[in-house]
Amino acid sequence: MAAAKHKYSILLPTYNERRNLPIITYLLEQTFSQAGLDWELIIVDDGSPDGTQTVANQLIKAYNTRGAGGERIKLKPRAGKLGLGTAYVHGLQFVTGDFVVIMDADFSHHPKFLPVMIEKQREADYDIVTGTRYAGDGGVYGWDLKRKLVSRGANLVADTVLRPGVSDLTGSFRLYKRGVLEKVIKATESKGYSFQMEMMVRAKAMGFKVAECPITFVDRLYGESKLGGEEIAEYLKGVFNLWYKV
Repeated sequence: MAAAKHKYSILLPTYNERRNLPIITYLLEQTFSQAGLDWELIIVDDGSPDGTQTVANQLIKAYNTRGAGGERIKLKPRAGKLGLGTAYVHGLQFVTGDFVVIMDADFSHHPKFLPVMIEKQREADYDIVTGTRYAGDGGVYGWDLKRKLVSRGANLVADTVLRPGVSDLTGSFRLYKRGVLEKVIKATESKGYSFQMEMMVRAKAMGFKVAECPITFVDRLYGESKLGGEEIAEYLKGVFNLWYKV
């Protein structure tokens, strides 16, 4: 893939991802190296008590000394759990690429989809390419019925109320032009589970071009889901706040 002039910065928020972090880092390195793309990984860890930062520092020693790649991996920790939205705001300060990828560290977002998303972005110079589980050949594996119903229901509520024209509003696997992400994130108010939904709704309202790319979502390898009743309630509140404001 001939796009050496572009650099892709991956923002990876983590909390208790000690076992997943080496796997996702290895896969990112393999994916970008095979595609011939310049990249960097910014790990934003919220004070994980499981040793995630120790593992991150080991990965920095291993990857940052390879070839002429320079500072491939950066660890930019925070004192504690401060919300997903603020994690991206924090990580953006250290981005040097002109494109930014946001994704989860738990292996539910496989890096193999990144070259496809990048190709999609180039097709029409899209501002955002968002991974979707609910269009084309996208799908979800490893979830129980309750989790599937919650995710489908969340997207249905937002689609009915806000009509954003995007099939997967709660997904968090996206490729942004850096300047677009900076503008949209400044306008976004929510910080928790409704953050991704609000980001997409505001991006569409601001006139940015959005494309969807079908992905296969696989439930996390290690650890526990951080989604609970409080997050669901916060999401629903966020939907109706957006309906009122946007």
